[in-house]
Amino acid sequence: QVQLVESGGGLVQAGGSLRLSCAASGRTFSSYTMAWFRQGPGKEREFVAAIISTGGVTYYTDSVKGRFTISRDNAKNTLSLQMNSLKPEDTAVYYCTASSRSTTLGRGPNLYDYWGQGTQVTVSS
Repeated sequence: QVQLVESGGGLVQAGGSLRLSCAASGRTFSSYTMAWFRQGPGKEREFVAAIISTGGVTYYTDSVKGRFTISRDNAKNTLSLQMNSLKPEDTAVYYCTASSRSTTLGRGPNLYDYWGQGTQVTVSS
């Protein structure tokens, strides 16, 4: 069982940066693939980025490549998402999620077993 708590959301102007964090409980964090999803107003939840259990491989959706960086610290049970050059279309609730498939990177929500409550990111134009 993993409990996930996101933080770091807020209001930022277009072109600005934010860093999201996800604190995970439990001693098995290092065995999970971790990911970020987001859900904008009136939109379906969508995949943003994922990182395998060891941190050695990452995967991004095309719209955030070159702007967002996912990382993890297994010693501190934390997942991060550095978001640069933010755009109004990045406005969404961002969710941290964990999959027991430790070496599988995927964009389908059904691959992930545990979800946080989300943190709001609002980018003004």
